[in-house]
Amino acid sequence: MVKTRRLLFKLFLVALVVGVGFLIYLDARITSTFTDKMWELPAKVYARPLELYVGAELTPEDLAYELEVLGYRKVRHASGPGQVARNRNRFEVYTRGFDFPGESEPARRVTLDLGATRLQGITSSGAPVDLMRLDPVQIGGIYPSHGEDRLLIRLADVPDALWQALLAVEDQDFYEHWGFSVSGIARAALSNLRSGQVVAGGSTITQQLVKNYYLTPERTLVRKLTEVIMAVLLELHYEKDQILESYLNEVYLGQEGPRAIHGFSLAARHYFDTPLEQLGLHQQALLVGMIKGPSLYNPLRNPERAMKRRNVVLDVMAEQGVISDEHALVAKAMPLGLNNAPRIRNSFPAYLDLVRRQLRRDYREEDLTTLGLSIFTAFDPILQRKLESSTTSVLRAIDGKGSLQSASIVTRFDSGEVAALVGGRKVSYAGFNRVLDARRPAGSLLKPAVYLTALERPRDYSLATLLADEPISVPVRGSDDWQPRNFDRQAHGQVPLYMALAKSYNLATASLGLELGIENIADMLARLGVERPVPQVPALTLGAGEYSPMDMAAMYQTIASGGFRTPLRSIRDIVDARGEPLQRYDLQYEREVSLQAVYLLQYAMLEAMKKGTGRGAYRDLPANMLVAGKTGTTNDGRDSWFAGFSGDLLAVTWMGRDDNGETGLTGSSGALRIWSRFMAGASQRSLAYRMPEGVEVDWVDSSNGMITGEGCPNAVQMPFIEGSQPRAHTNCAPRTSRIKGWFQSIFDN
Repeated sequence: MVKTRRLLFKLFLVALVVGVGFLIYLDARITSTFTDKMWELPAKVYARPLELYVGAELTPEDLAYELEVLGYRKVRHASGPGQVARNRNRFEVYTRGFDFPGESEPARRVTLDLGATRLQGITSSGAPVDLMRLDPVQIGGIYPSHGEDRLLIRLADVPDALWQALLAVEDQDFYEHWGFSVSGIARAALSNLRSGQVVAGGSTITQQLVKNYYLTPERTLVRKLTEVIMAVLLELHYEKDQILESYLNEVYLGQEGPRAIHGFSLAARHYFDTPLEQLGLHQQALLVGMIKGPSLYNPLRNPERAMKRRNVVLDVMAEQGVISDEHALVAKAMPLGLNNAPRIRNSFPAYLDLVRRQLRRDYREEDLTTLGLSIFTAFDPILQRKLESSTTSVLRAIDGKGSLQSASIVTRFDSGEVAALVGGRKVSYAGFNRVLDARRPAGSLLKPAVYLTALERPRDYSLATLLADEPISVPVRGSDDWQPRNFDRQAHGQVPLYMALAKSYNLATASLGLELGIENIADMLARLGVERPVPQVPALTLGAGEYSPMDMAAMYQTIASGGFRTPLRSIRDIVDARGEPLQRYDLQYEREVSLQAVYLLQYAMLEAMKKGTGRGAYRDLPANMLVAGKTGTTNDGRDSWFAGFSGDLLAVTWMGRDDNGETGLTGSSGALRIWSRFMAGASQRSLAYRMPEGVEVDWVDSSNGMITGEGCPNAVQMPFIEGSQPRAHTNCAPRTSRIKGWFQSIFDN
């Protein structure tokens, strides 16, 4: 008997020690993490703000779309933030205001008068406005692995009726109990006994908060006991208002794809596009009612069920004295009042993928998902819409079956900012991001690197230099001889250098590349911005290797910017949760290639668009719009490429199949069609072809590369680096004077 008592006593001591240790562990877990969890916030990713000023290039349709994706509500008279009234080309907008890095844009009512393509007037309270910015579209977030998103709010800013309704429905004794409710547990226990399994919990708000923060959703007695203990500990350490505030910010209220909606403030924005402080009683009751089952009572999917649940909550609010019977009756007669604007967050997975990858260079994943960073990007919703529309319409016309894929990237070549991006045929779906991760031969898209290498040697080459477009055979160790062919299977004899590029002649390009040296071509590609290793083989001259559209955009960015290598970037600024600047991603550039040589190359690329393989673009583009570009086609038409730029935008498009199968498309019959349709609707400036110092123009006979006179047979005026003009002259006419102004005017109109 004594031995038994000793054993029981020892077991009691062990249990006591274990129990005390467990309590200490739970207490430490709560006190060390609760405050941090209260303020855990994912990073928010914003588009560029739309800048408005007199003369800004903007159509009424584009402004209407921007306001639509921002969630501005259409009304007859804009009387509050987030509203817009439109009368043809006049917009009355009550802006929301926004805290940008370093400055704030106030909420105000403005009148915008637009012409067909430009903003003609901005006034506010009768006074002109020089410059303003709309609040930027939030295009997504960088969430933790569980996908939680929230928008924090202080208890003092929550409408009294809402938190009182919450307590009336979920926890009437909240301010009296110590973390758990005996009566609630008793009711739950009775329900569980009757059903023979755990079907009810009887949880207080404190218990629900503990479960959301720390515990799994499993229904076991051990977990329930742990929940109660932690609820008591939480109440010992924190004030009731702190716990209620945390619950208001934490409670789960629905799902938007992979994004979990947490907290009443974010739910108010998600379902009603309205700040929590401005919700009506009927809207407040709807959100409170959803707590019982966010999926079951989701008003977007189950509107009738959600309305019945909302009305039950309104009845409880009236019974508990939160509102009067009259107010409940009026609220029950109201519609759901949901936000019908398009929900675009997370609709641009390819662009968000680019942002995330660039952020990982400077930030830990944990920081991105918990510190509440605001990330301001160069993303342009208007350009994105036009790029998606061009991609979808062209693919549908070419390939209705859906096996053909495409990827495009758009940059502003004066800054290197990525403005729009499509990673595949299904433009709004996450998955394989072909802009960043596809690795395909580039075909003729690499040819400008060959010609630029030559043009940097003005003593040896000019645009008028004759190249031999004749069959060649190059021995390859361990393989058959390399024998390239032209697309038309013909040799064209002696052709001027600029025309060899414009017509994309393979034989002339391969011969030129071998003459220059493959190692020099590889070096030029690196200088232009192609960072991945390239195969130093003869076929490099015709696009051998594996390249992504991003690689090609980096290369053509340098060409478009006059030889300045400008790293492509998606991020402009990052601020912390308090609005303090953390990092600014400024423009960076470094001259890598001769300005004069790039200028000559651009001339040849202009010719490619006017007379060469890119001329089909003018089925969409205005005839007087100057653009420069290059098509690319790989063996058997497996890859269709186009890269080109206007006066403000650069775009690269790839088209092909993921299985590397034949498409039957060339660069001009595939990718060019997406590019030209996009540019026709998006580009606002023709290419300004300004001649730099050290370049002069002459008339040349395109058949023999000799200097000739204006009006002579085959006379073409073209630029030359000073001293590189052909020495031979035709007998047609005396050498004419070099007239810079006339030549320049062709490209500046």
